[in-house]
Amino acid sequence: MGPVLDGVLQLLALIGALALCYVPLGNYMARVYSSDKHLRVEKWIYKGIGANPDTEMRWPAYLRGVLAFSAVSVLFLYLLQRIQGVLPGSLGFSSVNPAQSFNTAVSFVTNTNWQSYYGEQTMGHVVQTAGLAVQNFVSAAVGIAVAVALVRGFARSRTGELGNFWSDLVRGTIRILVPLSVVAAVVLVACGAIQNFSGIHEVGQFMGGSQQWNGGAVASQEAIKEVGTNGGGYFNANSAHPFENPTPFTNLLEIFLLLLIPFSLTRTFGVMVGSVKQGYAILAAMATIWIGFSALMMWTEFAHHGPAFQIAGGAMEGKETRFGVGASSIFAVSTTLTSTGAVDSFHSSFTGLGGGITMLSMMLGEIAPGGTGSGLYGILIMAIIAVFIAGLMVGRTPEYLGKKIGSREIKLAAIYILITPALVLVFTAASMALPTPPHSMLNSGAHGFSEVLYAFTSAANNNGSAFAGLNANTDWFNTMTGLAMLLGRFLPMVFVLALAGSLAEQKPVPATAGTLRTEKPLFTGLLVGAILIITGLTYFPALALGPLAEGLAS
Repeated sequence: MGPVLDGVLQLLALIGALALCYVPLGNYMARVYSSDKHLRVEKWIYKGIGANPDTEMRWPAYLRGVLAFSAVSVLFLYLLQRIQGVLPGSLGFSSVNPAQSFNTAVSFVTNTNWQSYYGEQTMGHVVQTAGLAVQNFVSAAVGIAVAVALVRGFARSRTGELGNFWSDLVRGTIRILVPLSVVAAVVLVACGAIQNFSGIHEVGQFMGGSQQWNGGAVASQEAIKEVGTNGGGYFNANSAHPFENPTPFTNLLEIFLLLLIPFSLTRTFGVMVGSVKQGYAILAAMATIWIGFSALMMWTEFAHHGPAFQIAGGAMEGKETRFGVGASSIFAVSTTLTSTGAVDSFHSSFTGLGGGITMLSMMLGEIAPGGTGSGLYGILIMAIIAVFIAGLMVGRTPEYLGKKIGSREIKLAAIYILITPALVLVFTAASMALPTPPHSMLNSGAHGFSEVLYAFTSAANNNGSAFAGLNANTDWFNTMTGLAMLLGRFLPMVFVLALAGSLAEQKPVPATAGTLRTEKPLFTGLLVGAILIITGLTYFPALALGPLAEGLAS
């Protein structure tokens, strides 16, 4: 079997597996967030945190819950890293310095999982399990909760109530993320991923010296890393490390896991708003972009330029031979189109155009299918923009799911889509203009610029992957990427929840002959076109200075 056919078959296998899980998981998640019953363990948690899960919240109260919980989480994880040196199971590692502790705490709480450290040389067992792994669960649950609140805004009428944040947070963690992660962890252990609490030990002799490895609860963290679209690796090599991702099968499994919830949430959306066809329309837009970008990435990486590429069967630099070009290409696109950030290859070593595709994937807003929750609410914002554009074309007030998109709604949506590009471009420009930050670049010219652009694109979009040639472990990058992650995560949520509250207060309007049919392929095409055009107009100058210049010069 040739490498190109192998890559195509893996893509088809992923599509088939996701299709099998789409309806049952999507329906199950809709029941989870619509039920009025609480499990016993959930009641214990509510009692412990002093929350009443049956109290309905308007959007300001829901937002206060999101921000308060996240602020406490950042503080706890920061302090845990600062006292690591005196904790049991620290493996002899010292406490993490303040700038890096801040960056890491913000990174995991915002579901970004940007890592400016070597995991196996920095974090002990307690920080990894009680700190980072816990945030992998709850940060993902926060994203789903905000998405569900927006869906309720479409589904409800004449009320500003969006549900209960604490109930949504706990249910998402206990009923969805934990069961899926347990099953995934068992499969990963069975396939060779490690799961232990061993210390540091020496392995073999290499060129007159030995290599040191430490164990850890890797499989369990790997599972939620993918299921929750987190991306933070136990080891610096992330999913390229054989302890995290030992075989081609586990590689395909991890891609499946990181796509599973984001795609299935479109079914949840359709069920909760009372029209599964609306969910299929959003799914079609997501799938069109994902499949298109995967095919484009494989084409760029399989393109043979010279005898070295021909002999290797593609651009093999920075890729694991046990996965190959096809699987690495699918993984790279899937992890950057979601907010996962996990990597099984070295994105900086991709071809110039291939590296540009990973950046463009994030620049779309990570909505195809995006992160757990964040992908759904992101593409619903774009759907509102799309119906607004359609309304301008025909000269009538736009409607979406029976709700009028007036000036308030479109202002909230417009501000939402401007936040992340502003963060990316301002922070990148500042880093290139100041004298010290460019010293962190391993490369000069277009690729060096791409390293910095990629870093802030990844941080502001809460992705977490990197062009790893950049030395991001400096006070400047730890602080600035930390701020980009915070603002890129929580500022958009403010406008999402405000929009949800505005929609929930409206009285539904009946569909007429002039209403745009948003469940039809025509709308799906309009939505995909709006996403690509808006992103292109926003980022083209920056991309032209980096990956496009590099790709055209090669």
